[in-house]
Order: sequence, then C-alpha cells, then structure tokens
Amino acid sequence: MATIFFDLDGTLTNPKPGITRSIQYALERLDLAVPSEDELTWCIGPPLHASLKKLTGSEELADRALLLYRERFADIGLFENEAYAGIIDTLTTIAATSQRMFVATSKPAVYAVRIVDHFGLKPYFERVFGSELDGTRVDKRDLLRYALVEAKVDPGSAIMIGDRSHA
Repeated sequence: MATIFFDLDGTLTNPKPGITRSIQYALERLDLAVPSEDELTWCIGPPLHASLKKLTGSEELADRALLLYRERFADIGLFENEAYAGIIDTLTTIAATSQRMFVATSKPAVYAVRIVDHFGLKPYFERVFGSELDGTRVDKRDLLRYALVEAKVDPGSAIMIGDRSHA
C-alpha cells in the first residue's frame, strides 16, 4: 500500500485570487508597484517569503510585506479559493483503495488546515502538514522529512502528487 502526499495550492484547490490579492494588498500598503493577478501567478507554490523578496527587492521589505499579506490572507484570502472540479470524486476513488493520504504544503499549517476543512476535504486526509508561521519547514524537503517521520511512513512507499521544484 502506497502513501500519497498531496500538495494543496494548485493541486487540490485553486488559490489564485486569495494569494494574488493578498500580495497586491501588501505591495500597495508598502507603496510599491502592484502587478496584476495574472502577473503574480508565479508566486503560487514556492515559499511566499522568497517570492516577496523578489517583488520588493529586500529582505526587510519582504518581512514587512509578509506581515501585511497575512493581515489580509488570514481572514479573507484563504477563502478566496476553490476546490478543483472533480477533486472530491478523485479523492473518494483513491480513499476506496485504503491508501493513506496526507496534505503536504509549504503554506503555514494554520491556514492549510482551515482551507482543507472549509472545502470539505478533511475527511480524506489523515493529517495536514504545513510550515510554521516562523518559516520552519517552509522548504518542502524539510516538510516531507518531518511528515514521513510523524506519519511513520517508509519513504520508498510514498509519493508526492502535484508539487514542482521551487528552485
């Protein structure tokens, strides 16, 4: 029996409006150029702080932008999101095979758990693994190492669905 780890953003849900509008909110409050939602889609997936650093040009501004982003995302942005069409049917089919399923996302767990629950995905997953607000486990390799140990999963029997390199 295999264990399946699913990424959240771009795999189970389409987070574009919530993420891009929250980035726009942060940039606007810092009086920086505000790209369109479509111009910000590259920010979906990779660790957010790194994307904000590219957008703002400095570590200090990225830190400030992250706090502003979270100010909007925590109450509004995380629900400007939708489960992909057919994802419930897909998860139901996989669940019928008795495979273990988890979410593994670079998104802070405090948000990821709320999103998974809000969109009715919680019953399909044993646990949602995410990063911490302080940046701990934001690197997907660190997150997966942690998740494999916590879930007591042999890495040789696990697969990751829907992630991509964040180089």
